[in-house]
Amino acid sequence: MTSADLSAVRSPAESISVRRARTSDVPWIQRLVEPLVQERILLGKDSVVFYEAVQEFRIAVDANGTPVGCGALHVFWEDLGEVRTLAVDRAWLGKGVGRLLLDSIETDARELGLSRLFCLTFEVAFFERNGFVASPLALVAPEVYAELVRSPDEGVAEFLDLARVKPNTLGNTRMLKHL
Repeated sequence: MTSADLSAVRSPAESISVRRARTSDVPWIQRLVEPLVQERILLGKDSVVFYEAVQEFRIAVDANGTPVGCGALHVFWEDLGEVRTLAVDRAWLGKGVGRLLLDSIETDARELGLSRLFCLTFEVAFFERNGFVASPLALVAPEVYAELVRSPDEGVAEFLDLARVKPNTLGNTRMLKHL
């Protein structure tokens, strides 16, 4: 097979790179996730929440530097982090972009010293293919729960399964991966 033949069979994900998010990415992230918010797949967030968390985000870009996906790592506790807002432009679904973003998030988690990642998701098959398993509610010890319950973060409230966020979490699956 010649190099021309190899380039013809190269997967679209090979032209994708993942970088840290910039503040200038926030409007794009919001446009990407808005349809998913409308479908109640992701939680809606105000602009300020995205700007406050921009350092948690990674952006997948194509060969031209155009964003095609995003994902975030939110640290919960000394050993536990959450995969948040993992979303891929519909034109790029099924082309490996989500996997590249998840790889980047897992690398970040390991570098921070985390040993477990969880997500709340409707995309169970994707996360299963990537080593996550459905998990019971008790991912933290009672004393950690008591600390976390004081957090104002909506994602923490979802994780703890608090009644005030029940409408946002109905039907999703809590999944866990040991790194």
